[in-house]
Amino acid sequence: MTKPATSDFDQNHLWHPYASLPPTYPNIVIDYAEGIYIVTEDGTRLIDGMSSWWASVHGYNHPDLNTAITKQLGKMAHVMFGGLTHQPAIDLGQKLLSIVPKGLDAIFYADSGSIAVEVALKMALQYQIAAKRSTKRQFASTRSGYYGDTWHAMSVCDPVNGMHSLYGKQLPMQHFVSAPPLGFERRLTQSEHDELTRFFSEYGSQLAGFIIEPIIQGAGGMRFYSSEYLQLLRKLCNDYDVVLIADEIATGFGRSGKLFACEHADISPDIMTIGKALTGGYMTFAATLCTRQIADTIHHSDYPALMHGPTFMGNPLACAVACASIDLIMSYDIEARTANMQAVMQQQLAPAMALNGVKEVRCLGAVAVIELEIAVDMPVFQALLINNGIWVRPFGKLVYIMPPYVITDDELVTLCQALLTVVTSYLNQVSVTNRASI
Repeated sequence: MTKPATSDFDQNHLWHPYASLPPTYPNIVIDYAEGIYIVTEDGTRLIDGMSSWWASVHGYNHPDLNTAITKQLGKMAHVMFGGLTHQPAIDLGQKLLSIVPKGLDAIFYADSGSIAVEVALKMALQYQIAAKRSTKRQFASTRSGYYGDTWHAMSVCDPVNGMHSLYGKQLPMQHFVSAPPLGFERRLTQSEHDELTRFFSEYGSQLAGFIIEPIIQGAGGMRFYSSEYLQLLRKLCNDYDVVLIADEIATGFGRSGKLFACEHADISPDIMTIGKALTGGYMTFAATLCTRQIADTIHHSDYPALMHGPTFMGNPLACAVACASIDLIMSYDIEARTANMQAVMQQQLAPAMALNGVKEVRCLGAVAVIELEIAVDMPVFQALLINNGIWVRPFGKLVYIMPPYVITDDELVTLCQALLTVVTSYLNQVSVTNRASI
């Protein structure tokens, strides 16, 4: 019996993220990856403008990360974390506490970003129970937020415009306030200030925690907002005894232009989640960090154990490669590097604003977004990407790039110019198609 071709098997049997089975258009088969390039099975080299969904910040096949994971593999790939510990977990914890916002002091290792959010929510709720605040059992967030695809993480995502409206009333019901107003350098108006203040006045007594993506709302729209909003949110959480949860899974480790996005506002959350770039894209791994006050309050309660324990919690391979990834990030002068990336992307992508069908071009740190007027037709757009030697993954109306930090200026210019060509060609095709249909 003849085996089906690789792509045929994939087409018929393997679900991919946010896709049907079979998919409506084929997935590209990748043979290997090196530096900033992913290489297809036919040898086509594509600049990866996505850092594999924001995780492979050092590019692919990095010698330092390869060495770290290979060295650890020679000792042990995994050992349970229940009742045992190991040096990579300790080393990683020490590195993290030396760089995260002040006040974060206890670490829970998780196995994905969504699980880190689940742990954060459980941690905040258990803290409020331990603190004898009997009315504080719900959570709040802003609209346009995204926190993952597991059950309670879905409940704090935007309930109307997010990806999980299908599940509707089956999800736990949470509270939502308007999305932070767009504009990183924009001051809050008095009405915007008052809206958030009124929200806490109405719901603060019910809230165990408030979760937010600091400065950059990711999958909910690639929206950049001001540090003033975060500062006001920090104050209101303090005033109403609400645990402030900062989801830095996408923004952590330099992506926003600071090592952690909370630094733009000079605030520290009560709980913070990290992931993605934590291992440089080598392993699925994440962490939830909290203050000593939260950890101690839970410890001295009637239920002192935090009731969560993934099988692969504290995986030694992941801890070892995360240590190496953090060392690399700290060697980059990340603020200078991302500021330079922002300047290059702003300059190169600015001409897109002149295109019919483009709503806005915006850049912050190592993130650049071209927002279109209408949603992208992915089969058409993907073919143009491959023909122009780049790989990005738009969603909805958003065409965006989050390149690896190791990309050179010349490579970044090439990526931006190719993206501009793709967007121009795509909008021309859409325009022709629309005229033909009239």
